[in-house]
Amino acid sequence: MTSPVEAGDAKVAVVLDDDPGATKPNGAEGPKKLEGRSPGQLMWMRFKRDRTGMVSAVVVIFFFLIAALAPVISKIYGKDPYTLYPAEPDFPYILDDFGMPSAPFGGVSGDFWFGVEPRLGRDVFTQLLYGMRTSLYVAVVITILSVVTGVIIGMIGGYFGGKVDYWLGRVTDFFLGFPSQLFFIAFMPVVTALFVSPRDETPTYLRVTAIILVTWFLGWMGLARLVRSSVLSLREREFVEAAKVSGASPARIIRKEVLPNIVTPILVQTTYMLPSNILNIAFLSFVGVGFVEPTPDWGRMFRTGSGIYEQDPYYLLFPGAALVIFVLAFNLLGDSVRDAFDPKSGR
Repeated sequence: MTSPVEAGDAKVAVVLDDDPGATKPNGAEGPKKLEGRSPGQLMWMRFKRDRTGMVSAVVVIFFFLIAALAPVISKIYGKDPYTLYPAEPDFPYILDDFGMPSAPFGGVSGDFWFGVEPRLGRDVFTQLLYGMRTSLYVAVVITILSVVTGVIIGMIGGYFGGKVDYWLGRVTDFFLGFPSQLFFIAFMPVVTALFVSPRDETPTYLRVTAIILVTWFLGWMGLARLVRSSVLSLREREFVEAAKVSGASPARIIRKEVLPNIVTPILVQTTYMLPSNILNIAFLSFVGVGFVEPTPDWGRMFRTGSGIYEQDPYYLLFPGAALVIFVLAFNLLGDSVRDAFDPKSGR
């Protein structure tokens, strides 16, 4: 059974390489071979013409590459995010008597490219590298879980309708009723306290698990509603009815007929969810219920900088710029992906 995405693109995607009657360079004449382009190829052609999308994609890939290579870069650079460098014999005077960087601009120098952390004297450059690594990896896991959950619940509710849709809708409304920011702050200590005594230090892996669970818990509902509304508009279409008449099972209809037609909103929503999850992770660390010392993290760096911004305003310059650039690039990438899949919505 052929869906509108496959059938429509198959008709408009057949193009002629050249004029059939054109003369070849060697003098031979004959019809040219027709070249068919798939929906993915058409999308890629439109995306390549979007300069904003290409630049945003390069920036996003650069961030992920830097995060993946953080240990290698740190080894070549010769420093790590955990060492207290004022205690090292080679750097005894990088902090003044008040614990602030003794060099100007937050301690930026040939030895410390992005300066040093006030009070402790750790290297800001490697802290930023490993902080990006922590935030991006955790945000990717949360985004994948949220997308899978939202797509499954939205497709089941939208396709089957009736009581199934009603009860799944009520469950979605129930989760939407939680105030997300307050719930993040209140529920994180509860999750960790279920496994670790309040008198003991919470292991990092348990904090990561808790952050993933709490953020995933409140991160799938928007996509579920978007998928449900898309499926509701598709389930009465002729190609779906034809698949039902032919005896196809609901699972096959959903997988072969419905899902390919809602890929665009899913992809676009995913590009918005990932930077949002990064901001949520940073928020948890900023308020003290996410990552804590000595784990490098964007939010923890902002928490540290908020207490010393008057004495050392340069400490947050590079982490803040990196976060703003990444979130902006990912949001612009989402707009470009949407326009590539649906030219009618172009900017």
